[in-house]
Formats: sequence, C-alpha cells, structure tokens
Amino acid sequence: MSRIGKQPITLPAGVEVTITDDQVTVKGAKGTMVSPLFPTITVEQDGAVLNVKCSDVTNKKNNSLFGLVRSLIANNVTGVSTGFRKDLELKGVGYRAQLQGRKLVLSLGFSHPVEYELPDGVEAKVEQTKISISGYDKQRVGQVAAEIRAFRPPEPYKGKGVRYVGERVMMKEGKRA
Repeated sequence: MSRIGKQPITLPAGVEVTITDDQVTVKGAKGTMVSPLFPTITVEQDGAVLNVKCSDVTNKKNNSLFGLVRSLIANNVTGVSTGFRKDLELKGVGYRAQLQGRKLVLSLGFSHPVEYELPDGVEAKVEQTKISISGYDKQRVGQVAAEIRAFRPPEPYKGKGVRYVGERVMMKEGKRA
C-alpha cells in the first residue's frame, strides 16, 4: 500500500473541491485545476480533509496510481492557494534579463538576445540577474524554469550560465601549465 497515498490532504480556507467519477476539480484564489481519477481510485471529502482510497492495493500499478493521484491533488490544492515559485540567477559578465510584457529577454553572451514568451498561468519577476518564476501549476513552473536554464546551463570551468538559486555547480580544474 502506498505510504504517500494514505496521507490525508488538508484543505486551506478559500479552496473548493468538486469530486466526480473521473476527475477532481480544485478551485482557489489563484485559479482552477483538474486532476484525473482512475477506476480503482476514489476521493472522499470529510469537512476540510480529503482522503484518497484505492480498492485494489495488491496490484502494483494501482498502488502507484494511488500515490500519484494523491500527489497531484495535493499539488493542485497548494497551487491554487499559495502557488509555486522557482528562482533562477544569471552568472557571467554582461548576463542580464528584462521583462517586456509577457516576453522575457535574456542577454546570455550570444550575438543576439534570447527571447522567451511566458505561457499562460506563469508570471516572472526580474531584477537584473535574478529571475523569479511563479504560478499555480507546479509542472508548468518547473518546465518554464528548466527551459530558461537550458538556454545557457552553467558550465563547469568558470561557472557562467543560468542556474537555480542555491544550485551547486561542480567546478573542474583548468589546464595545467
């Protein structure tokens, strides 16, 4: 039986949950999210607590879906109430970022500026070399941060590039004389 699936989900104030046979809809201050339900998995609401139940936990696939559905619903509840955030920092001479409407313009040492259009549901705040990505969908926030980092990942010799705040880059020793 899944240890994650058995944990109850506490609903904060201002979050509404609608449960149907094939999906769970979570509505909050930041938006609305929908999670799918599978035939062997049910969700029960008891006041401000959601419990996920699985009818057949002996099957390995059902057991993994049990934990998955619970994690998806918990992420939806957190997302519509408080949201998610990823912070990036630019390291390098002349590396900087600007926000022009819904477009993020990055100067990353290329011959041209890199432009990235932010998808719906994702916001960005920029302070010269710091970028803060936020939104209510955890997967989308992480994907946007990963795509921005992929433009210039940190290189191991000087450490220049786009990295997550707090990310450690293993530095290599250069050529010996």
